[in-house]
Parts: sequence; C-alpha cells; structure tokens
Amino acid sequence: MTPSDPDLFEMRRLESLSNTIFGVAMTLLAYDLPKAGTFATLPDWTDLYRLYIAKLSALALSFIIAGLFWFSHQRRLARQPEAGKGTVILNLLFLLSIILLPVTNGLYGNYRLAPAVAVLYGLHLTIIAGLNALLWWLCRKHSWHEVAGAIFPVLVFVPGTVIAAFVPQYVQYFWGLAFLGLVVRRFTSPRGEEQAQGD
Repeated sequence: MTPSDPDLFEMRRLESLSNTIFGVAMTLLAYDLPKAGTFATLPDWTDLYRLYIAKLSALALSFIIAGLFWFSHQRRLARQPEAGKGTVILNLLFLLSIILLPVTNGLYGNYRLAPAVAVLYGLHLTIIAGLNALLWWLCRKHSWHEVAGAIFPVLVFVPGTVIAAFVPQYVQYFWGLAFLGLVVRRFTSPRGEEQAQGD
C-alpha cells in the first residue's frame, strides 16, 4: 500500500524497526548479570542477594518502563498510519533513547547509590517520556486522555530526578509512580471510546 502523499512515510515500516529495537534493548538489560562479580567461596543466599539485588531491581524497573513505552509506541503507530519526515525523525530519536537504556540501566544497577548515576538515569527516563509525550501530541488521531497519560510519566520523572540528587536510595520507588500513567489514561477515557479501542 503506497501512501496517498509521497512526502508521507508508512509507519508500519517504522513499527517493524521499533519492535526489533525494543526487543534487543530489553534483552540487553540482562546482558551483564552473569558478569556481576565473583565469589571467594561458594556463595550462599545472602551472598547472592547482596550481589544481585540492586542489579535485578534496576533490570526489573527498566524492563517494565521499556515495556510500557513499547505498548504506548505501538498504540500510537496504530493511530498514525502515515507521518511526515519530522515525526519520523522524532520517532527515530525516541528509538535511540530506548537503545541507550541498557547503558544507563547497567550504570544504575551497579552504582545506584551514586547521586550522579541516579540523576543520569532519571534524565534518561525523562527524555524517553518526553519524546513519547511529544509524539502523542503530534499524532493526528490522539485524544486528550492519551496525551494526559503520556505526559504523566514526565511529571513523575522530572521531580524524581531532583530527588535522585539527594536520596538516590529511595528514588526508584518514586519512579514507580510513572506506571500510574496507564491509570490516568484509563480513568480519563470515556467508557464508549475505551471499549471501541479494545482496552
């Protein structure tokens, strides 16, 4: 199927690329886990907990965040079968921010108590959320509750990044509030529209 306007890009092609990028990035989140460290003696449960708990909690947080943004990205592409070059470039920047997630996740998993690392991770999450919200705003077939649901994580990640500078050990719990963006979208959505979308 060719686009009606030659200056428009078929977003289904971008969807194939984005599925690959999200899949690889989400897999690479666990890449460094086996190399997390070594034990002088045979490890017990306490040793395993001390070595892996920070890395596993960072992996779980990043995986859930990436999964939610993948879900949002797929919904948006389904509503926007064609787009201009500017929107395509913004989508590619959004995908670049996803590719970098294993890098900042690896740093955060290893040094999450370091304020600089926690702030860097928070800034990265804010960029991902900000690009996602901007893309929803530019989507021709968006509704206000979808934009509100996309903006909500930005409103969590920005103050979360400030919190990370002072109490990095607790900020991951605050960042978890970003998942309420799904709740915001659902409860601000009219019932009939929600059912029509298959939610």
